[in-house]
Amino acid sequence: MTILSTERLSISFGGVRAVDAVSLEIDAGKVFSIIGPNGAGKTTLFNIISGIYVPEEGRVRLAGEDVTGLVPERLARCGLSRTFQNLQIFFRMTAIENVMVGRHRHETTGILADLLHLPSVGRQNERTRAAALAALDRVGLAADAERPAGSLAYGALKRLEIARALASEPKALLLDEPAAGCNPVETQELERVIRSIVKDGITVVLVEHDMRLVMNVSDRIHVLANGRTLAEGTAAEVRANPAVIEAYLGVQRSREAARAVG
Repeated sequence: MTILSTERLSISFGGVRAVDAVSLEIDAGKVFSIIGPNGAGKTTLFNIISGIYVPEEGRVRLAGEDVTGLVPERLARCGLSRTFQNLQIFFRMTAIENVMVGRHRHETTGILADLLHLPSVGRQNERTRAAALAALDRVGLAADAERPAGSLAYGALKRLEIARALASEPKALLLDEPAAGCNPVETQELERVIRSIVKDGITVVLVEHDMRLVMNVSDRIHVLANGRTLAEGTAAEVRANPAVIEAYLGVQRSREAARAVG
């Protein structure tokens, strides 16, 4: 079943076509990776799908519903969450408080109830905290729940962002370069987390430059170049595609990608 799709998405900046007629069909419960050289349009495509940009042309559908142009908050309520390449962490808050922020779409009590300290607020806070702790546990950070986020290692902060995104209980999770800046051990832990997320039935859409991670976890890979689709297929098909090798991987990176699986 298709959970997320785009139909000929296009957008331009200053006369430059950043994304040009890109169509995707992403199956539920799979890892779908988007790769390409710098400037290929990967993050711009993510920004359109996640409601930061409105496309000039094309449509975005989530679970069959047209969500084109919806703002991120409404998309979150529809079941779409994302992380960003640059950390978006509240460093002075604890790890669990950061994740509790991600539960906002499930909050039902209003400002008046908070001001009056009604029992319903306490019950809701307990539910939110329990869900946040469960999300931390899924990414291996339950033991760090009460630590200030600013005291966590960089790789742990990347996983903390994923936990916060998971707290909204998404159908599809967009990860924008989660391994950027991570060492091999941290990247391996991210791989474990991604596999666990998908096992739970959540679709992961991944933009990533780390070819070992991409080749290891992806069910399908979509390659962009100059804002347009260059190729799509399995990891084996993509790393053997001459056009992909020429435009992005290069001979050396193609060999590295071929050795990456495992």
